[in-house]
Amino acid sequence: MQRAERLFQLLTLLRNRRTVMTARDMSEHLGVSERTIYRDIQSLSLSGVPVEGEAGVGYRLSHRYQLPPLMFDRHEVEALLLGARMVSSWGDTDMAAHAKHAIQKILAVLPDHLRHSDETLPLLVPNIEEIQKFYTAHSQQIREAIRTRQRIDIEYTRADAQISTRIIEPLGLIFWGKVWTLVAWCQLRGEYRTFRLDRINQLTVLEEQFETNDNKSLKHFLAQREESFQDETL
Repeated sequence: MQRAERLFQLLTLLRNRRTVMTARDMSEHLGVSERTIYRDIQSLSLSGVPVEGEAGVGYRLSHRYQLPPLMFDRHEVEALLLGARMVSSWGDTDMAAHAKHAIQKILAVLPDHLRHSDETLPLLVPNIEEIQKFYTAHSQQIREAIRTRQRIDIEYTRADAQISTRIIEPLGLIFWGKVWTLVAWCQLRGEYRTFRLDRINQLTVLEEQFETNDNKSLKHFLAQREESFQDETL
């Protein structure tokens, strides 16, 4: 990676952070030594970029600093287009519509040689509308309940074909390449549970709200799963 490209990527990393980022994290992300990161931070500062922080603590861009709009190269455009097509095929109707609108905005500001990439991209994601509706059942309601932190009441068909009803606190949605799964805190069990969207028969968003914390969140759930997976592979 050329130094100019590395400095640009470093600037992009800092731009996307709300809190400080350590030199170690940046070095792992860019595949260079921490010493190189310290030199690059110094170069950015000398060029007028207001980088705040210090060695051993972390760095961030000043909140007052505004970067010019970023431009994408051909590979980045293709990755964005493929991602949008996947969302359009495997996301719910609302999500698919927003993905298409976002891509149109991106294409509109691209230079001429990239503007028609969507028409020539040789990567297809089949869109079967009836299957899409089946696997994204209740997705829009669930996403809104996650955002507003509202409990939901569901009727669910378990793997053994038994019907159960639960009041749960929705924390996040995970896509497994075909099936969407809801990660939630189950009030009945007092612990995390996962529910396939295509097995939710009925869903009601309740007025009751809930709070997340360090021991009850999507991040905590994923950390537990990763720890469990590592234990199983030892």
